Amino acid sequence: MGSMVDTKAVFRQIYGDLKRELLQDPAFDFTPESRQWIDTMLDYNVPGGKLNRGLSVVDSFKLLKAGRDLTSDELFQSCALGWCIEWLQAYFLVLDDIMDNSHTRRGQPCWFRNPKVGLIATNDGIILRNHIPRILKRHFNDKPYYVDLLDLFNEVEFQTASGQLLDLITTHEGEKDLSKYTLPVYRRIVQYKTAYYSFYLPVACALLMSGGNLDNFVDVKNILVEMGTYFQVQDDFLDCFGDPEFIGKIGTDIEDFKCSWLVVQALERANDAQKTLLSENYGKTDPECVAKVKALYKDLSLEGVFADYESESYEKLIGSIEAQPSKEVQEVLKSFLHKIYKRQK
Repeated sequence: MGSMVDTKAVFRQIYGDLKRELLQDPAFDFTPESRQWIDTMLDYNVPGGKLNRGLSVVDSFKLLKAGRDLTSDELFQSCALGWCIEWLQAYFLVLDDIMDNSHTRRGQPCWFRNPKVGLIATNDGIILRNHIPRILKRHFNDKPYYVDLLDLFNEVEFQTASGQLLDLITTHEGEKDLSKYTLPVYRRIVQYKTAYYSFYLPVACALLMSGGNLDNFVDVKNILVEMGTYFQVQDDFLDCFGDPEFIGKIGTDIEDFKCSWLVVQALERANDAQKTLLSENYGKTDPECVAKVKALYKDLSLEGVFADYESESYEKLIGSIEAQPSKEVQEVLKSFLHKIYKRQK
């Protein structure tokens, strides 16, 4: 794991390089104030998370190179693509927080909650989104896969925004109606809203860099989207049953009336009395109500249901991975699976 430490350090350093380039982009004649605004906005929103998505471009590319060392150009380029994913995520989160009227993100106030920012955050989101093609143009313009990269980011952005729409109209539309929360609806939201950009996109970037044609990797896409679904189910489970000390956040899915895997499973298993109890208590901030929902989850032994889902899902994924012709691709997929399986965070 020694090399992991410096990969992350190199990755962080490249953020500084990319930011510097963007702040001197010849396409716009910055004033000192506008340059300072973007500098602050980027530092606030882009590098703050765990950087899993961005780093996994680099890790995946290394695995696809089957142990051959990366040239300094390859290292820089794989980091740059990783940062494009982190920029994409920042763009979504800045705007999502406004839509959801959220208060905090990654342990600090949401960007738009800062007094000087407010709804300027909407335009900042648009700028974040537009930084991606600027980075791609500067560093990949001469590559044979340049158009494929542009296409990939555009397509994944479209899928994510459409997944977000699905989530918004299912969760936030009109009166709180649990009957909309079914497994097919849940899976569809998760796949489009999360799985494509979090799981498929990093690997697709690495595949393009290593000379692959994405049309030949449809099964890899499907495996990664399945993994992304498993990851979200696990996240939903930990939101309720995880140790807040350990996962670093206190779950509020029940209070927020989220279309969580747990509530979907509860609805599938509940009798009429239990369904009534759910609809009377789900989506309420009162701790009494939350406790009743959690007690119902226990009565329906959803912890066991999750354990079964987890092992079944793992077996299925291992099976599909081992059916992959390329050993390197198998390694990439297994590295993803082992990062998420049985994680506690």
